[in-house]
Amino acid sequence: MKVLVATSKPFAPVAVNGIRQIVEKAGYEFALLEKYTEKSALLKAVADVDALIIRSDIIDNEVFDAAGNLKIVVRAGAGYDNVDLASATAHGVCVMNTPGQNANAVAELVFGLMVYAIRNFYNGTSGIELLGKTLGIHAFGNVGRNVARIAKGFGMDVYAYDAYCPKEAIEAAGVHAVDCVEDLYSKCQVVSLHLPATDETKGSIGKKLVSLMPKKAVLVNTARKEIINEDELIQLMQERDDLKFVTDIQPAAFKKFEEAFPDRYFSTPKKMGAQTSEANVNAGLAAANQIVGFFKDGCTKFMVNR
Repeated sequence: MKVLVATSKPFAPVAVNGIRQIVEKAGYEFALLEKYTEKSALLKAVADVDALIIRSDIIDNEVFDAAGNLKIVVRAGAGYDNVDLASATAHGVCVMNTPGQNANAVAELVFGLMVYAIRNFYNGTSGIELLGKTLGIHAFGNVGRNVARIAKGFGMDVYAYDAYCPKEAIEAAGVHAVDCVEDLYSKCQVVSLHLPATDETKGSIGKKLVSLMPKKAVLVNTARKEIINEDELIQLMQERDDLKFVTDIQPAAFKKFEEAFPDRYFSTPKKMGAQTSEANVNAGLAAANQIVGFFKDGCTKFMVNR
């Protein structure tokens, strides 16, 4: 078996070494493609591999066509919208993610962005505090649970809504479960988004929901930019000079946001949620272990294209 790590944005060296050790200990061949800039390099590298570990790399039908021996792709991270699942299934390839490995890193970033926003981007003016404020968590998965954990340390009153998570599970985590998404936005001064980008969620966060938030509201997005209806959010921020928006994913219309709302909008230059040494290592090692488990034991626990 040959396992390829193909990352245009590389893992940390310690993660690469750890992946190599896991793969070689299992008796498999290890291969590495880093910092590639042309798709042709990826297509050439996958020609004879049985397994592939990626990060944000685009794995589409052309890649699957080029990888005749490929049996499994593991996306080191939670999101997997960069992989064409339909094509993977058509080619008989198992696709997995590594849920939870980046969760704490993303959750800590949420609070970095949140504090930055409520302290007026450290511009020297008086801001507000998180103590006693209401926080809404939209989607209560691994990241959402970590956000709730940290929020309790700040003394926030935490609410959550997840269409696919039972209320009992949310309440068992010490969080108020609301009956509908509108309740979440109307109750909470800060809302943190943790939705995947799906046909159902794309463009779903717009004027209808965000306008329900109380005065001096803050919207935090560390999920996917596609879930934001950017035109509607821009319109709402023009109408409400109390609303702030902070994100680690530059919107498609980021220049409009920057020009129109210099004191109420912030985005990092690139996606930063998983950019910690710990998350980098955790996700990479998890991916390698999942590949070994797949080949040795047939384990498909984290398969996303069933």
